[in-house]
Amino acid sequence: MKKKTIRDLDLRGKRALIRVDFNVPLDKDLNVTDDNRIRASLPSIQYALDKGAKVVLMSHLGRPDGKPNPSYSLAPASKRLAELLKRDVVQCTETVGPKAKEQVSKAQVAVLENLRFSPLEEKNDASFAKELSEFGDFYINDAFGSSHRAHASIEAITKNLPSAAGLLLEKEIEYLGNAIQNPKKPFAAILGGSKVSDKIGLIENLIEKVDKILIGGAMAYTFFKAQGKRIGKSRFEKDKLDLANSILAKAKAKGVEILLPVDSVVVKEFNENAETWIVAAGEFPDDTEGVDIGPKTAALYAKALEGVKTVVWNGPMGVFEMKPFAKGSRAVADKLAEITKQGATTIIGGGDTAACVIGFGLDDEMAHISTGGGASLEYLEGKVLPGVAALQDK
Repeated sequence: MKKKTIRDLDLRGKRALIRVDFNVPLDKDLNVTDDNRIRASLPSIQYALDKGAKVVLMSHLGRPDGKPNPSYSLAPASKRLAELLKRDVVQCTETVGPKAKEQVSKAQVAVLENLRFSPLEEKNDASFAKELSEFGDFYINDAFGSSHRAHASIEAITKNLPSAAGLLLEKEIEYLGNAIQNPKKPFAAILGGSKVSDKIGLIENLIEKVDKILIGGAMAYTFFKAQGKRIGKSRFEKDKLDLANSILAKAKAKGVEILLPVDSVVVKEFNENAETWIVAAGEFPDDTEGVDIGPKTAALYAKALEGVKTVVWNGPMGVFEMKPFAKGSRAVADKLAEITKQGATTIIGGGDTAACVIGFGLDDEMAHISTGGGASLEYLEGKVLPGVAALQDK
């Protein structure tokens, strides 16, 4: 970690302005339905408080289109934070301005209103960043999930205040950075999800570093189609068939083993109660579509992960949101939990893969679950994240 962290700051008697990621799902009654991102921010918040600082938090939530909208208020997140911290949390009624300043002045912990209630946040506007910086003596970025965006609270603000990484951001960079720059071998990547096009940068970066790549999810059907196999009515990317073949050729030239499913679960109707069949991969009946890897593939992939020291998993093996089609993802998650106990570093990319593992109750069994979907993907692709680059070097 070449950047300053919260541990490098003398926080006593100061105000710590922390960018967190409270972009959490809410139900129709505006209750937080998943507080993982709030929990992930607790170590930095508690650290600042223990060091004698007052804490001002800022985050976005949803897409309110640059204007105030009560449905996107951070109040539900603040309420949940207060419960987790077991202390009062002041929810400001505005993002910037005199009213917010007055509310912050009386608080030990305060949360500014949704940053995206201003159109200037996403424009990385210098004047908006200047207003935000007036709430703190130090700026701490602990929002890894937003650090791939050059927004005012992420990038422009660092020009106004001494800046550092929070404990969560530090942990993300440590795990993902080591995986890319200094992985323990053998190193395997498990890639799923629906589109090869979403993972091109990731595959191209990983082919230079990994020993094997295990492919699942709907992206496997593009590879099958490229090989001239039958995939029924499964979705595939017509314009990516040449790319799929070139990836296979490049991997072979580099000595990287690519494993594709050997069997699949297929259905005639895409719903949870549909009748399922196990068919050999690439031999789908015309009226069926794939929804998961099959049991032989799950066993093959488990065997391939034996003895692996570093694993990055990005993208589920099937339609895990529907319980009958989650078995492949579950088998992979169980195997990763097993090799983690044996000392492997298992890194779960954010987004759907994290939701999948958390849904299985296996989040504590992995070495690291990233809080950033797009951010973790871009970082693993080798891209520079604006929110990390902008922080002060040690």
